[in-house]
Amino acid sequence: MKFSTRLKSALCGTGALLALAAAGPAHAQGKHYKVFLDMSYSGNIWQAAAANGIKALAATAPYDKEVTFKTVISGTDVQHQISDLQSMIADGANAIIMYPLSPTALNRVIRQACAQHVLVFAYDSTVTEPCAYNVSSITARYGANSAQWMVNQMGGKGEVVINHGVAGTSVTKTYDAQEGVSRILAAHPNLSAIWTVDGTYGSLEAVMKNRPNQLVTIAGQSNNGYRLLISDKAMQDKGLKGLSSSSGPAVGPYAFKVMMEVLTGELKLAHHNVQYPLPWVPYQDVKLCSGDSFVNGCNAFPEGKVPPLFIDTSLDGTLLPELSLQSIQEGKATSGARMQALPPVKYAENLPGINCSDCKASPDAMEPDLVKPIPVPK
Repeated sequence: MKFSTRLKSALCGTGALLALAAAGPAHAQGKHYKVFLDMSYSGNIWQAAAANGIKALAATAPYDKEVTFKTVISGTDVQHQISDLQSMIADGANAIIMYPLSPTALNRVIRQACAQHVLVFAYDSTVTEPCAYNVSSITARYGANSAQWMVNQMGGKGEVVINHGVAGTSVTKTYDAQEGVSRILAAHPNLSAIWTVDGTYGSLEAVMKNRPNQLVTIAGQSNNGYRLLISDKAMQDKGLKGLSSSSGPAVGPYAFKVMMEVLTGELKLAHHNVQYPLPWVPYQDVKLCSGDSFVNGCNAFPEGKVPPLFIDTSLDGTLLPELSLQSIQEGKATSGARMQALPPVKYAENLPGINCSDCKASPDAMEPDLVKPIPVPK
């Protein structure tokens, strides 16, 4: 059984070039920076978590004394975002970190920023203007790797539904996904697997409600409630095999951290496309945290510690040890935290029209690289 071209088209290839960060902070005395965060959507759990993580890092020593930080919400109108970016440039920005609404429509204003020596970093969503920096998981092959993992778990046989869900991660959107999968289950009683982009938790709840003793293989997002369910032995005994992956809000604060090291001269990037590692937690690797941070390899919180829809990939114990639950929920610095130097940066491959314009994609950009395919059943 092969996963479909539709699944493959969700993802692409990963680069392997490395850049070494400085061993520790080496900030110039008395230097001060004006930094803007330009958000597009608001009122969305994913976007709020990313923004709060960025705000928390901006308030973490030594940046709390070195950075004047301002957040602007541009909404969903590209022209509004362009206007906001122009205002930031005119206001003397040293650096802008943003969630871009278009890979191409912002290129002209980005060039204006670069001409004024303003660093421009895009997180999660990307732009094609060469002077900007992109930090994203878009090249980490989520679709190819998660689909292949699912196929392997199924032994190469079974009936699969692709649930693209809907934009956003609110409770309303989760229940929309639950209702949609409930209808699918009624029409396909032999369904054995669900591959999702959004609405993973709701999709699994639909299966539990409609077929409680015949669960499925499922690959999707990283809500805490979902991770708790897939790690539950009783659920596994009923057929549940789950993978928690997909792009996480932590890509935002990670992009901020890279940007600030470039701005302060601690890091020199050889390329402008940086890959944020794909979060990857199969059901057997879920590990509960005892405190408020991801330490010692933990990657989920006990029931009741956070809401079920809390996105666990808002935190990253390896790349963002400065962040805690308070950071993500309130946008505040972790008490006593200080910025830590980045580990080596991994560069992303080119994706024409997504993170570059005059470029070529890798010939294996649609193939899985984390999961080895099993032989196709005869």
